[in-house]
Amino acid sequence: MKIGILALQGDFEAHARVLEKLGAEVVYVRTPEALHGIGGLILPGGESTTHMNLLEETGLDEAIREMAAGGGAVFGTCAGAILLAREVKQPAQKSLGLMDITVVRNAYGRQLSSGVLNLETKLREQPLEMVFIRAPIIEKAAKGVEVLAEREGKPVLVQQGRIMAATFHPELTDDAAIHRKFLELAASAHGAGASNGKRGASTIAKSKKGYGKSR
Repeated sequence: MKIGILALQGDFEAHARVLEKLGAEVVYVRTPEALHGIGGLILPGGESTTHMNLLEETGLDEAIREMAAGGGAVFGTCAGAILLAREVKQPAQKSLGLMDITVVRNAYGRQLSSGVLNLETKLREQPLEMVFIRAPIIEKAAKGVEVLAEREGKPVLVQQGRIMAATFHPELTDDAAIHRKFLELAASAHGAGASNGKRGASTIAKSKKGYGKSR
């Protein structure tokens, strides 16, 4: 299965290493065309404002929204979780608005937000190692969002349909449990016939009118 990783900014290669160990084929996504034929998309950590500006510049913002609307699987980590949120605070910023969550940036403070914790999840009985780096907080999750893990009473891993978000960096540990879960979501999307090519055609056409430059 092909899994795309947004490769405009941030540590996208760490996600690639995990996915390749699990047997997935990795595609680095820098243009709307790169979404064609992938089973799922990962939005990595980095700087969320920079990410959003680049998404709009390349036309990927609308292409990703169309992919998700067609049932495609999407997973955002740290800054990627901010991009997925319906509402972003402290400060407010644009986002893709694909999950019914409210995210607060820098809510723990720059130093307190960084560290490694072992927390329980709904994925398995054993605790899961989680690396937090200047982590955002999911302040609110709507009724349709499943909370898979919490830190101090706040969600840190959530799922809504085939979309997942984590406020930590699962790609920085040796435990591939979360990426394995995402591959299952992507496989279910593929099995259900979710198509990025047809729904994204209009956005891809737009990208050729001045967008579409790889970075």
